[in-house]
Amino acid sequence: MEDIIEQVGDAQIIWLGGLLVGLAFGVFGQQSRFCLRSASIEFWRGAPGSKLAIWLFAFSAALVATQLQILTGSLDYSAIRQLNGTGSLSGAIVGGALFGAGMMLARGCASRLLILSATGNLRALVTGLLLTIAAQASLRGFLSPLREAISSWWLISGSERDLLTGLPQTSGLILGISLLMVAGWLARRSGMTHWPMLSALGVGVVVAAGWWVSNWHASWSFEPVTVQSVSFTGPSTDTLMALVNQPQMPFTFGVGLVPGVFLGSLLASVSTREFQLQSFDQDTGMLRYLAGAVLMGFGSMLAGGCAVGAGVTGGSVMALTAWTALLFMWLAAGITDLALRKQFAGGGAMVSAG
Repeated sequence: MEDIIEQVGDAQIIWLGGLLVGLAFGVFGQQSRFCLRSASIEFWRGAPGSKLAIWLFAFSAALVATQLQILTGSLDYSAIRQLNGTGSLSGAIVGGALFGAGMMLARGCASRLLILSATGNLRALVTGLLLTIAAQASLRGFLSPLREAISSWWLISGSERDLLTGLPQTSGLILGISLLMVAGWLARRSGMTHWPMLSALGVGVVVAAGWWVSNWHASWSFEPVTVQSVSFTGPSTDTLMALVNQPQMPFTFGVGLVPGVFLGSLLASVSTREFQLQSFDQDTGMLRYLAGAVLMGFGSMLAGGCAVGAGVTGGSVMALTAWTALLFMWLAAGITDLALRKQFAGGGAMVSAG
């Protein structure tokens, strides 16, 4: 291992790990049509079907595979930031709600926009870029004081963030298996074919693989390494700011992940002949996308991540702040969808992402 590190480089190895994880996520995400927005629409309209099943397959697979790593000791529980650092429940509540409303307006969350942009969807590309700029402004720019103020309203310690405290350690695994069974029942009832189902499971397994890759890197690296997995808002801002401000791209897991997802989705869409240029037009409009992007950018920085970073990745380690953010994403999505349906005729056409 030391010879490989010397030849390739410590930072380059974790960048490559992020790139490979991103490639797999991009392929499976594009093929499965994994999307929290579409799943929440089916749920709140009382018509649970294939889209909800896909989201549940991905979430439950991530939960099961990650909890298995924790139970077997292959994932260092003490190194997981979501379970050790101070967290903000007020940030999770407000940020989750803003993100949920934003993804309904923009017709896709951060990960979905990145995947769609690689299939030729210029609406998703523009919206994703604005989301990234809004996230950067929330992290270090003029919106950061407001973010810090809201986050400070309700802070909890690292020990309080673990939902499994006081419960059997197998509780997360049992919950994941239960959700997987619900997803299977929904898939069978809606007549899902095998490939979308397997692709959705692949999305969840990739999230767990991200935890394994970064933990493996931390176990032998000579430098301090953050144990992390798939997330999009923070890594997207890092990637964009590096492109704008630095002559060379930094070699990190997140900076490898983002181009990996884009490339994976591009390859999948081209190989299946689904690549098609799409832009804003009179029917789609633009203002709702841009408003949604700003809400998601600010909301994700408050919530500690996007629908994948906070919701699926954070949820897979049973972090209280992640589950809280995810809950309020779902609640805000339902309220926003109801409001949009009342405002616009033909709300059924809004189910498709992008």
